[in-house]
Amino acid sequence: MKFLISMHINPAVLDALTDEEKAAIGAGHGAFIETLKKSGELITTQALVDPSQAAVVSVRNGQQVVTDGPFLESKEYLGGFYLIDCENKDRAIALAAQIPDTEIEGLGVEVRQVMFADGQLEA
Repeated sequence: MKFLISMHINPAVLDALTDEEKAAIGAGHGAFIETLKKSGELITTQALVDPSQAAVVSVRNGQQVVTDGPFLESKEYLGGFYLIDCENKDRAIALAAQIPDTEIEGLGVEVRQVMFADGQLEA
C-alpha cells in the first residue's frame, strides 16, 4: 500500500527554533530516510521551496492566468513529503511518528493513503 506522509510547516514556528534545533531536525530527516531506504519502503521524498516562490496557475475564459505566491492565506504550508510503500496504515503511522517534526508543537505530519496512481486505483 502506498502512503503520502506530508509535512506542514509554520514559518513562525521554524523561525523560533535555535540553529541547533534546526540542525537536529535535518539530521533526524537524514536518519529517517536511511531507515526507509534500508527497509525498502521509500519510493521518493521531496522538499519544497517557500510558497513565496510559487506560481498559481488558472485558466479563465481560455486564458492562462499566473499569479505569484501562495494561493491561500494560511500560516501553514506544505513543506515536503515522503511517498512510501508499506504493509498497512498502522505501519505508515508508525513510520511517520519517527519524523522529527512530530515532536515540535505547531508543525504537522499527515498520513494519507494513495488512492490513484499511474492510471490504476490502489488496492
